[in-house]
Amino acid sequence: MAVKWTGGHSSSILCLNANTEGLVASGAERGELTLWDGGGTPAGQLQLPKADDVTSVVFSARRPTRLYISHGETISLMDVRSLKEPVERFHVNEEEINCLSVNETESFLAAADDSGAIKIMDLENKKVSRSLRHSNICSSVVFRPQRPQSLVSCGLDMQVMLWNLQKARPLWTTNLQECDTEEDSPQSAGQFFNPPLAHSLSVASCGNIFGCGAQDGKVRIFRVTGVKFERELEFQGHSLGVSQVLFMPEAYWLLTGGNDGKVLLWDVSSEVGKQQKSPAKSLQRRKAQAPASTRKDGKLDKAASNEHAEVLPKLTIEHGEKVNWISCMEIKGSKRVLVADQSSSVSVYPLPEP
Repeated sequence: MAVKWTGGHSSSILCLNANTEGLVASGAERGELTLWDGGGTPAGQLQLPKADDVTSVVFSARRPTRLYISHGETISLMDVRSLKEPVERFHVNEEEINCLSVNETESFLAAADDSGAIKIMDLENKKVSRSLRHSNICSSVVFRPQRPQSLVSCGLDMQVMLWNLQKARPLWTTNLQECDTEEDSPQSAGQFFNPPLAHSLSVASCGNIFGCGAQDGKVRIFRVTGVKFERELEFQGHSLGVSQVLFMPEAYWLLTGGNDGKVLLWDVSSEVGKQQKSPAKSLQRRKAQAPASTRKDGKLDKAASNEHAEVLPKLTIEHGEKVNWISCMEIKGSKRVLVADQSSSVSVYPLPEP
């Protein structure tokens, strides 16, 4: 059963983030920002001006008292020790921001918005150093751990992109719909009715493996190799769109949340871990690199679908409400998943130990 954290909001909670000191930030509709202690008691609350929805909250990895939040087209930097006026405000996006990411060195911040733009803020000089772009709403952007100049993004244009801050163009791009159509899988026919609009990204702590959740209910795992990435694994996670994916700090444990009201825990270490030391190519990678004429080979497709079918969730949480955001933290020595949904409370579930 879930433990409910209540009393922090009166509106639907849209985003969550936890820092290394056990503090949780949640942002909600109508400009509500709340800080929670690990016990679920509100430790601070703020009503932002203009009452724009708080769409993303991100703690600095280097300085856990610093919290970046997006509300409307604005980014505010807060000091959680005194949750009053923002320490700084940036207005660099022209449309509503959907996602923020701060790199590990806190030298750059990325803000993805409804226009498809990703504004890269140089936090030292307090100015935009790059403007990257999707052709439709950019729903998620994440800096890669251990690589402060590298980030991945995805959007409702069905594109997943790899960027380096030295360049204004993506190093590598994959169109999720084209991938599925090329593979000629049974899903392809239905793909046009339920296109794989990409909603969420998460990069594993190694920095080379990342997951993507999409509207078609699938979870796709990619591996970055140099200046490109390849699809390593794909599995059907949810009966409706996958709104959230989150790699836990452990080796390749992935949490996913969906519009079907489920939160699932996956262990993909056996699939991606074996590739870490060996350059040998997996079936999926061979298939992705094969010429178009051989990609549609029936045996290859059948073998691939069998392999995909083996990926089953380690844990299924029947949350019951459409998932807006998930976060993970340790409370009293045990891992917990925090879930935000259409309600004004945070749900907290225990997780098994790896």
